[in-house]
Amino acid sequence: MSYSTLITTDELAAHLDDPQWVIIDCRFVLSKPEAGRALYRQSHIPGARYAHLNKDLSSTVSADSGRHPLPDPYVLAEKLGQWGIDKQTQVVVYDDTFGAMAVRLWWLLRWLGHEAVALLDGGLPKWQREKRPMDAKLPEVASKTFEMQVNNALWVDAHTVDSIREHSDHVLIDARAEERYTGMIEPLDKVAGHIPGAINYPYEDNLDFSGEFMSAEELKGEYKDLIGNKDPANIIHMCGSGVTACHNILAMEHAGLKGSRLYAGSWSEWITRPERPVTTGE
Repeated sequence: MSYSTLITTDELAAHLDDPQWVIIDCRFVLSKPEAGRALYRQSHIPGARYAHLNKDLSSTVSADSGRHPLPDPYVLAEKLGQWGIDKQTQVVVYDDTFGAMAVRLWWLLRWLGHEAVALLDGGLPKWQREKRPMDAKLPEVASKTFEMQVNNALWVDAHTVDSIREHSDHVLIDARAEERYTGMIEPLDKVAGHIPGAINYPYEDNLDFSGEFMSAEELKGEYKDLIGNKDPANIIHMCGSGVTACHNILAMEHAGLKGSRLYAGSWSEWITRPERPVTTGE
């Protein structure tokens, strides 16, 4: 059995010593880029490798890119192999922010054709609340060959977003917090507001009070309220830089609404061109 959306702490704990499983720690703080790695070195789930959002899971920022451009698939595939991942591997990703960062690697692996990847539901906070094992040992990893099959149908560019953003058969969903979507505040990017035609569904709304994802049925109801009977393939997700938007993609996949896509550059790419429209308010 493989896991492709979420995995529980019980399920992961039962496989900590499974040689066919690889755990990746994706903790990251946008304002302190090395904080996640420092936390990993202090303590992590046994056997976990560390993936750095900027250095491992993104490519170099350019004048017309967002803050986290997609990585070069060949470079990423080589790193995945170095982390001991091949096509037989079950990958589990986690962070300490209820999936906000780890979903990036979940989506990237699917982009490269690897479906057996799941997010630890509840993340490290739940793992630690349950007093599960932690250690500071750096794992000894035997490299493997990761054979990628890139699926670029999973993401769209700014041109596509501009062409469909107000089409009645498409929905553009912005995963940022409401105050960023409306333009009340903007702590990360040079321009505040949102893309005209986008609707707001903050990624935190996928979670219940415990920090775990709502049930598949609850999520299906939430997203059906947003998209109606539209084809999930016509749903495009965005956020500030293409990271937390993946949280909404995972939620839809877990709810059985499969095939929604990512605007990879997201808001931070959109605003690099002054001719692209911007609006504020609800």
